[in-house]
Amino acid sequence: MQLIPRDEKFYDLFREQAENIHKAAGMLKELFDDFRDVEKRVSEIKFLEHKGDQLTHQLMMKLNRTFITPFDREDIHALGSALDDVMDLVDAAASRLVTYKVKQATPGAQQLSKVIVHGTEIIVKAVAQLSHPQNMLEYCEQLALIEEEADRIKGECVARLFENTTAPVEIIKWKEIYEVLEATTDKQEDVADVLEAVVLKAA
Repeated sequence: MQLIPRDEKFYDLFREQAENIHKAAGMLKELFDDFRDVEKRVSEIKFLEHKGDQLTHQLMMKLNRTFITPFDREDIHALGSALDDVMDLVDAAASRLVTYKVKQATPGAQQLSKVIVHGTEIIVKAVAQLSHPQNMLEYCEQLALIEEEADRIKGECVARLFENTTAPVEIIKWKEIYEVLEATTDKQEDVADVLEAVVLKAA
């Protein structure tokens, strides 16, 4: 059963947003796994964040110009905004590495970035199914589990930070980076909430 009338431009913009986020998340994970050329690679993630802003702008412009939308206007707006929020936090995590002059990555940051990438993979799959959402609710459940996993990892990372780090500045830096990374998965769950609402309204 088709969930919503065909409007390929809306679908295309959502897919582009999701794929852009996934690419940026992958670049962030690669940076944590191989911590070199940090400023250059952070600037490349920033470029994708700007691209994401442009895609969000295109989506909102189309929403304003379209009389009959493929699903509820508020859900189109919410989905576009939630995807943009995920991209912003991936960029925010990367930018802090330069701002705080981080010298090396931690195992916790590597773990969290891996979880974020897993979430963006699921978002790409889920958004691609907007017109035929056979597995949408399953994807939404997976994103909720990913958020729980990230919350657990962040808690362990912060605990280790206070146990093993004596320099207050390093504690402050890394505590915030861990919080931004975990917040990225919170926003991924927000994407899931919107997708779930779309499916349930159409049921």
